[in-house]
Amino acid sequence: MSDLGYYALRLALVVAILGIGAGLAGALRGRAEWTEVARRSLLTLLALTGVAMAALFHAFATFDFQLEYVASHSARDMPLFYRLAALWGGQAGSLLLWVFVLCAYGAAAVVIHRRTAGRLLPWVTVTLIANALFFLVLLNFVTNPFEKLPPDRVLSDGAGLNPLLQHPAMMIHPVMLYLGFVGFAVPFAFALAAMITGELGTAWLRATRRWTLFPWLFLSVGILLGGRWAYEVLGWGGYWAWDPVENASFMPWLAGTAYLHSVMIQEKRDMLKTWNLALIGLTYTLCLFGTFLTRSGVVSSVHSFTAAGWFGFIFLGYVLVAAAVFFGVLLYRRPMLRSEHRIESVASRESMFILNNWVFLAILVVVFWGTLFPVFSEWFTDRRIQVGPAFFNRMTAPLALLLLLLTGVGPLIAWRRATPANLRRQFLWPAAALLATGLLCVLVFGSRIGVYQLGLFSLGAFVAASVIQEFARAIAARMRNHGEGPFAALLTLFRKNQRRYGGYVVHLGVVFILIGAAGAGFNEERLENVAPGGSLAIRDYELRYLTARPLPNRHYGGAQARLALFEDGRPVATLAPEKRMYWLQEQPASIPSIRSTLREDLYVVLTAVEPNGSATLKVYRNPLVNWIWIGGITFVLGTLVTMWPTPVREGTRRREGR
Repeated sequence: MSDLGYYALRLALVVAILGIGAGLAGALRGRAEWTEVARRSLLTLLALTGVAMAALFHAFATFDFQLEYVASHSARDMPLFYRLAALWGGQAGSLLLWVFVLCAYGAAAVVIHRRTAGRLLPWVTVTLIANALFFLVLLNFVTNPFEKLPPDRVLSDGAGLNPLLQHPAMMIHPVMLYLGFVGFAVPFAFALAAMITGELGTAWLRATRRWTLFPWLFLSVGILLGGRWAYEVLGWGGYWAWDPVENASFMPWLAGTAYLHSVMIQEKRDMLKTWNLALIGLTYTLCLFGTFLTRSGVVSSVHSFTAAGWFGFIFLGYVLVAAAVFFGVLLYRRPMLRSEHRIESVASRESMFILNNWVFLAILVVVFWGTLFPVFSEWFTDRRIQVGPAFFNRMTAPLALLLLLLTGVGPLIAWRRATPANLRRQFLWPAAALLATGLLCVLVFGSRIGVYQLGLFSLGAFVAASVIQEFARAIAARMRNHGEGPFAALLTLFRKNQRRYGGYVVHLGVVFILIGAAGAGFNEERLENVAPGGSLAIRDYELRYLTARPLPNRHYGGAQARLALFEDGRPVATLAPEKRMYWLQEQPASIPSIRSTLREDLYVVLTAVEPNGSATLKVYRNPLVNWIWIGGITFVLGTLVTMWPTPVREGTRRREGR
């Protein structure tokens, strides 16, 4: 079976080369039959990479330790689901997943748009296959997942997957990130095709709207799942550390979010054509760059793969070539992208969206600079100077506040030009909510609340009030004009204007996430050694140390502490944090025990069990942290509402010539 996967990758390489040639012939000569050959080549690539994926899954499922990749990332005592998830736990398997997902996206795109893409189709197909070709070259000649060990090195068991990756979130998190990263290849391909052919209207935008929303949603979910994994597994009490690989997924999300906002201006006013093309090119380039960071060894991270230096140079070259081609064509087409329309007033929705985009890009610049600063410092000073979370927090906090303000302001201001009467009507209640919340926070928390937390809570109330106001007015109008009940009116709003009202739900999700992040300003922690029968107190909680027991296991040892938790003197739970040492990897791990409520988490880490039987405990009290996960769910639901397909109205059909 492994030989089948090996030869499937070899054949896929040949098919990719032939597909690019056929696509170029179809594009340059206007030959529909060659375009069809290219399209079918992409479908064939999906089948061949699917065979390779199935073969590697089979190798993990059947303990085929003659494959070096299987022997390095699985073991006989690993459950089947973790063995299958190990496919993307290393370099070669993750690259195979990338090219398979790329072929799946590409095949779906060329099938769906085969009759509507017109002159764009051959160039879209060539771009997608060219991206696949690069990864197929890597898989065939640099890091082949089907490479076999010499017979004298084949063992009866494997090394096993990194213990930190054996977590349910890690079965989904990498797949979500890949669905996000790779999915942006489709709008990238359509944008490049539009520039090459000169068809620079809104057709490519309409064709790729959902092709942009899907990867943006998957990338968002992947980032949230990564935060949840870090919170539950790494035992440091947090969910976001501005780790270089975390930042590598955050940067394309920022660029993609800016694109999704500004593309509405092009659809509405036929403006920002160059800006939107640049943003989608930047988004996919950052997806490739993030993949390079993960694999090159340029930055150090608990998430990253290790690779030889020359592999990193190959990948960086690919990133630079892709960016150079896209932005070179954009520069060539710049004269055709000028718009006759201009912003008519600073007090307009267009200007708010543009300012919103500049804030997104300012955050992106901060994250990019901080992530690569150790590399730059080593180049110029021969010393690698690390930039810690304090830098990122200090630089991004005011930008986050401004972004939250614009999130509330943008939907309240009219297109083109807002009148003073309109501004008074729209901003009265949201501004009142902002002032009331700020005053309440000062009265309740006094000097304990920081400026950043005060701003987040107040602006969060402003955004929430603006969203509620928009829903309330629209529902009241439908009830008055159509005689609908409130629930029926709400469903009609989602059905008839899902982009607008689904976007409002997404904004609420962002508010919840930032409120959860603001709770970190009230975090408390204690580090204390406790004897058996002793206790540790933090705010309203008391932790009573009962006992500790050893954790004998084939692959790890350690101890588990048992703690009785009391709140205001009442017993509420028993917590059992663990301290482990994985023998083979010589890797320690602290498995926290967490008691969660909507108000706060009590997060307990066992750092050591001393020879005298006492336990050293680190306890975190994390207020509001669960609002991050609630916000994430709200965010996803709002995006799904925005993406939900609706029947095309007759008037729209006539305008589009259907």
